[in-house]
Amino acid sequence: MSHLTGKRVAILATDGFEQSELTEPLRVLREHDAQVDIVSQDGGRIQGFKHFDKGDTVEVDHMLSEVSAKDYDALVIPGGLFNPDALRVDDQALAFTRGFFEAGKPVGAICHGPWVLANADVIDGRTLTSVPNIRRDLERAGAKWQDDEVVVDKGLVTSRTPKDLPAFCAKLVEEIAEGRHRGQQRSAA
Repeated sequence: MSHLTGKRVAILATDGFEQSELTEPLRVLREHDAQVDIVSQDGGRIQGFKHFDKGDTVEVDHMLSEVSAKDYDALVIPGGLFNPDALRVDDQALAFTRGFFEAGKPVGAICHGPWVLANADVIDGRTLTSVPNIRRDLERAGAKWQDDEVVVDKGLVTSRTPKDLPAFCAKLVEEIAEGRHRGQQRSAA
């Protein structure tokens, strides 16, 4: 039996996601037998980017209006500049994100992905990392920022950039296998 058999993971993304930050966690989680769904604001396909250049599109499995955090064991938020910027002002995306924290479920966010966490009001008192240029935004939301390839804080896994993906994915698998974290629930209160 594989590491994540029976686990269901949502990857929350929209147009403008950094391609490798969605496709690499997707690949690794599926290799560990997790069921992974791409969840977005709308159905159809969403556009990936390789930094500033258009990359591949990815099929959306479920729209936000069709699912809730109760349907999943964990959440992953890829970065890219445009993806988290759109999601962090979407009330449905923020409520979906908060639901994982309220239930104590593992959450992973990379690059600009923690912007969504800041706007969901779930990082006050948490230690995390991100792409350095959103550090101040995260600190203003109450987070303690560290410049490390991966930071894990009670079920919250964060990383900086695509070069950190191996460490990010390894810790994601570990945290999802562990399951619920009480410290995650306290941060959502």
